[in-house]
Amino acid sequence: MKIPSSIWTLLIGILLTLVSLWYGQNHGLLPTAASDEASLVDGLFNTMMIVSTGIFLLVEGILIYSAIRYRRRAGDNADGPPVHGNVPLEILWTAIPAVIVIGISVYSFDVYNEMGGFNPHAVHEAPMTPQAMRMPGAAIAATLSDTPPSTGSDRNQERADEAMQDPATAAVRNADQIPQLREAPGTGLVSPTIGPTPDKEGKPPAFVVNVTGLQYAWIFTYPETGVTSGELHVPIGREVQLNMTANDVIHAFWVPEFRLKQDVIPGRQSEIRFTPSKEGDYALICAELCGPYHGAMRTQVVVQKPQELEQWIQEQLVASTEELKQAVAMNPTDLSPNEFLTPYTSQMGIHSEMLHQLHK
Repeated sequence: MKIPSSIWTLLIGILLTLVSLWYGQNHGLLPTAASDEASLVDGLFNTMMIVSTGIFLLVEGILIYSAIRYRRRAGDNADGPPVHGNVPLEILWTAIPAVIVIGISVYSFDVYNEMGGFNPHAVHEAPMTPQAMRMPGAAIAATLSDTPPSTGSDRNQERADEAMQDPATAAVRNADQIPQLREAPGTGLVSPTIGPTPDKEGKPPAFVVNVTGLQYAWIFTYPETGVTSGELHVPIGREVQLNMTANDVIHAFWVPEFRLKQDVIPGRQSEIRFTPSKEGDYALICAELCGPYHGAMRTQVVVQKPQELEQWIQEQLVASTEELKQAVAMNPTDLSPNEFLTPYTSQMGIHSEMLHQLHK
């Protein structure tokens, strides 16, 4: 008995769907998820893998079938029949990708919103004057220059001033050499921000760290403690806020296990919030080409219990006090600044390249 082509099409469709669903959930391409936000990104990635696997198997299956079924037979030297196209088929294979792309776009925006990336209340727009509004291209011109487009408050500068109130942060940032650019919402540039998730809107973060990027290292300062470190230590299960900027060129904060990446820009105050969900040590990688030694700009993010984190902070304070006493007892007149500081900074994970940049 010959099975109708419609039945074959249905069976093949069911098989493709099952294979795509299985592989989309079991591809093993992502590292361990170590933050609450990771599940949102993983869901989006798995959805795209399901769709991509189905399309790949369908297209490649049709190509292989056609190459075998319609291959040239021995002794067949005749021309193939002229084919002028199939309008319904062309509409179908145009409409289906369009629907898929729109669906993934909507899903992506929802994930970005759930992670706290879309937060219109976090941007303080300053109204432009009536004269400026009547000028063609005034908003864009204001974006491309350092001239303030209005006399309103500058959220970027406010965040910079707030971070610089911490002495440890002020000691490592070149705020006097890199002017803070005014926020230009709408058509202009804004400081990259991933704020609180909707369920934490309006609540202060449990743990705040100021992050400074420079060629080719990360420096982490913990406000109100005086601790400066070359590693990032954060508590598990508590929302962390990182206030980030760069001293020289554009860097990018990226921890694959957190599924988060944020640009760190000179003259801009980037912000990112996340909640670590799994203890361990994770690699922090600069994901923006920042110079010839870009590949070496790596360090560790240590996620630990709150009590262990507090103990680590106390150890850093004690170590700093002891090193200061030793430094006072020594005579550094015959040593260069780098040579004198190397024994102390090496324990903090700060290398000579970082000292050279700070000295400059």
